[in-house]
Amino acid sequence: METDLSIISTSSDLPISLLHLLSNSLVLGQTVPYLPVSSLLALGATSKSFRDLVHRTPNVFRHLDLSNVKSAQFDIANIDNGGEVWRNVQLDENVTEDDFYGGPLLYIFNTLRRRHILQDVQTLILDGLSVTSELISDIITQDHFNVRILSIREVQNLHPRKLQQALRYAVRPSRPAGTPKLKGLYFFGPKDASSMTRADRGTYHSDNALSHRGVINSRGAQIGAQWNQKSGDALAEEIIRGGDKWYSATGRVLAKAPTPDWDSTILACQGLISFDVVLCQGPRHSDLLPRGERTGHCQQNFGGLMPPRVATHSIGGCHSCGRASEGIAKFGTSSLERFPLLAPPPSHSSTTKAAKTPFVVSGSRLLLRCVDCLSNRFCESCQKWWCEDCYEIPESGHGPPHQWNTAGTTPGGHPEKNVKVHMGLCVEDCFVAEMMSGAGSNGMWG
Repeated sequence: METDLSIISTSSDLPISLLHLLSNSLVLGQTVPYLPVSSLLALGATSKSFRDLVHRTPNVFRHLDLSNVKSAQFDIANIDNGGEVWRNVQLDENVTEDDFYGGPLLYIFNTLRRRHILQDVQTLILDGLSVTSELISDIITQDHFNVRILSIREVQNLHPRKLQQALRYAVRPSRPAGTPKLKGLYFFGPKDASSMTRADRGTYHSDNALSHRGVINSRGAQIGAQWNQKSGDALAEEIIRGGDKWYSATGRVLAKAPTPDWDSTILACQGLISFDVVLCQGPRHSDLLPRGERTGHCQQNFGGLMPPRVATHSIGGCHSCGRASEGIAKFGTSSLERFPLLAPPPSHSSTTKAAKTPFVVSGSRLLLRCVDCLSNRFCESCQKWWCEDCYEIPESGHGPPHQWNTAGTTPGGHPEKNVKVHMGLCVEDCFVAEMMSGAGSNGMWG
């Protein structure tokens, strides 16, 4: 077969080599977070120059995501109980539960440690994997780990109580100076959806993709494709901005509040380890939380002070005055302790400030409350909320939470005139609309 020499470029016309391109620290730093560790190791094995680039350049292995690595998956169906060696773990009576369930990750960590890579990892993502409490304790306390940001969302075989004990031990008053190294923990939110880059959003934009394809060229098919493109755009936007749901001010963000033992653990870690949730700073918790930037002057009795609670709702401020007793946090001005870690974990930095920075920094205001601090003050339909300064709940509403729905109710079951929220709906709008929609139709009020 003849070769067309005209298409062969001379050496002077060749583009810049991959080695020279990646030797630029800026290009390398922006590229390596998107490459799996196997690809980086394979690249380093191609030549001595690439080996020096991969293994001697700082921060190449700073960001390590093992959530989609095949060898990190725990598949109990592939384990032989006959006594054979499984990833350097002997399956006999000497194997502990943590060794068994943490076997895949232990094998990977031991391999990375032998290759002098493990100590360079500062952001570690283990979402959805089999992660034991003992392994998390090692990551937090052992010297051969230098993890600053750790993500263990929706992991398997993890005992929450043991994790809490490990965290409390790491932040104990007698801890060594400079510890804990861990500064941020993703645990309470869902793991990230399949990544979709902005480039993926151009899939349906090309007119040529719709031409010369028979029935696909019909107007109906083109309209369907346009709707698919819009759906893809909406999905991509949701993924890109998913971490900012805390700033949406649309009510409940956490589907389920963590158990009370987590509330006290997060309080013990405050100022040392940040989480993808924060504690409510409403005035009923003021005896346990630092006042910080509180500007309110609430002096009335709120029904007794409460222990710490994780904030589950994002609200925009009081419907009457636009403020809140504890003050509305503004990113860049307020203390970082008031802001949760945002998903996904940052790719190009391993600091809590980067993990907490919203996509839109300008004007980012945040007000989060727990369920108890919103009861009888928040409309579940339109998300209106009244602060403690603007609305004093009737005295009968100071009882236990299960009695609060009857506060300010007349003998006939209707709210009094001064009640702003009744049965989870604001009286001035949503409650009246609900009552009118049911009138005469055998509904709730028929």
